[in-house]
Amino acid sequence: MNEQQRKLNQIFKQLGQSIVFWTFAMTLFAIFRYYGLGEEEGISTGPEHQGSRILPIFALFGFFIGIISALIEFLLDKYLSKRISIGLNLFISMLIYLIFIIILSTITIEISNTIYDLKIDNAVGWWRKDKTFWTVVVYINLAALVFSFIQIANDKFGKGVFVKMLFGKYKEPKEEKRIFMFLDLKSSTTIAEKLGHFKYSQLIQDCFYDLNEVVPEYDAEIYQYVGDEAVLSWPYQKGLSNNNCVRLFFTFRKKLFDKTDYYTNKYGISPEFKAGLHGGILMVAEVGVVKKEVAYHGDVINTSARIQAECNAHKVPILISEKLLKDLDRDDFFSTRHLGDVLLKGKKKEVKIHTVEMT
Repeated sequence: MNEQQRKLNQIFKQLGQSIVFWTFAMTLFAIFRYYGLGEEEGISTGPEHQGSRILPIFALFGFFIGIISALIEFLLDKYLSKRISIGLNLFISMLIYLIFIIILSTITIEISNTIYDLKIDNAVGWWRKDKTFWTVVVYINLAALVFSFIQIANDKFGKGVFVKMLFGKYKEPKEEKRIFMFLDLKSSTTIAEKLGHFKYSQLIQDCFYDLNEVVPEYDAEIYQYVGDEAVLSWPYQKGLSNNNCVRLFFTFRKKLFDKTDYYTNKYGISPEFKAGLHGGILMVAEVGVVKKEVAYHGDVINTSARIQAECNAHKVPILISEKLLKDLDRDDFFSTRHLGDVLLKGKKKEVKIHTVEMT
């Protein structure tokens, strides 16, 4: 699967999630708003408020909102989210939602009038004094906040981890088999001295923004950022699948190379990163009360970090343990070279390490 296909799969996945969420949300609104309304004493409703008609209308409206929502999020993420705060991002989203809600409501009413032979008013400006419309607007904005909160939580804890935390999966330590990559900026001290702390922080922001564009394509999770270092993680089989854990590094490297002019013009350098990879069984647990997070404990993390530290000594951009390398699917994408056995800091037994090269 090439990079373009991966990006398309990611876009369609986000589109699908958005459509499912909004179709469900608007159907739920219709149930809360209209279910059993005609049976209440003293209340009379027209045929447009009958359940057999109102549910499909709102489900259709939710489907349209799902498509538009995915488009809005995609465009904001691509062109604005890097430059503005989360709060301003949400405010702009709400304004855009309002515009599209008016358009989509008018279209949905027209479709409903045609299919069900209803007489719902959708003349120009119909929405200004329509109480139901403004009720829907408030509900959609609240639902959008919930959707954004879920996305932010997923970004914070990693895909699927937030849901597991809600159900208390990590209240007690659990064993998991995972792959870890420690990704570090080369010559970071020299670069920091040259640029100064402000420019250097901007550089790290730009590099990690580019990294975040690559991460979803290879099913990776960002465990944490530590200064100029990013720690990435995969469930073991996801990291092995299509050699994701190796391909991500070379895709990120190529992305930085393709933006050489940008980085050179802005910072006077072209950033390069080095990486260390290892995998195995370790413990995962929910830790802390304030600033709660999921933490991994075990030799796998320590060994990954130590392997990355050997990159400078061997003058290579990436190192991988032989244990992990044996489980990868050898294909035409890369070749490996054994660099020998090294006694990593804090270890009693030597570890066989290899470097990886694109072919």
